[in-house]
Amino acid sequence: MSVVKWILGGLGFVLSGPIGAILGAILGSMVDKGIAVLSYEREGDSPGGAYDRGGRPGTTYTRQRATVGDIRISILVLIACVMKADGRLLKSELEHVKAYLRNNYDEAGAKQALQLLKQLLERDIDPVSVSRQIGENVNYSTRLEIVHMLLDLAHIDGDFDPREQQVIQQIAAGMGLSQADYNSLAALYQKTKDPDWAYTVLEISPTATDDEVKKAYRRMALRYHPDKVAGAGEEVVKNATEKFRAVNEAYETIKTARGIK
Repeated sequence: MSVVKWILGGLGFVLSGPIGAILGAILGSMVDKGIAVLSYEREGDSPGGAYDRGGRPGTTYTRQRATVGDIRISILVLIACVMKADGRLLKSELEHVKAYLRNNYDEAGAKQALQLLKQLLERDIDPVSVSRQIGENVNYSTRLEIVHMLLDLAHIDGDFDPREQQVIQQIAAGMGLSQADYNSLAALYQKTKDPDWAYTVLEISPTATDDEVKKAYRRMALRYHPDKVAGAGEEVVKNATEKFRAVNEAYETIKTARGIK
């Protein structure tokens, strides 16, 4: 299967806007370099011809149903943004991404996705316009898990570089996530550093009453239930499950500290 057919197969909203422009430019560049992506040309199409080269800041998009393929491509584009943020490409990050690709594609698909990632890493990508397009087309629960996955990547080497943090915060804001929700996700990586991490995960203050703690737990458990992202792909569901467990861990931590029954 050619890279073009793999990229185009089953996609929707990513074929327009800034993501579509990026994909179109990459495919055009691959053709110029003589890379075999031409099965669609033989059918009378041209690589990049289906793509909208718009996506200027402030552009809004007609909401479409996001496919699993859309979400995977979106994550791959954002992964490239985070990997480039600190000006270095680490082996630990690359291995983490390769594992993600193997978990989401068959062997051939994972190789093609890795080829696309290498092309993305060579391009200047505006994370704000890309994340804004994603925010227009992907449900809130899935957007939360996309940011969760990016935070996993940024922490894989044990050092959360401020430049990575800035890019991920830009992505979260561009996708329309609240600051409280971003802080809740970020707190998962502060268990050994922040004594109040569990409260931040539940989006409450340490001065909250026991009743407020219980209400916050119920609200967050519902928000991060894996069923909320059931149609977004296996890896997104996996991350939602991890967050759901973390919400339970945070609640148990507070219950133990307070002696709540």
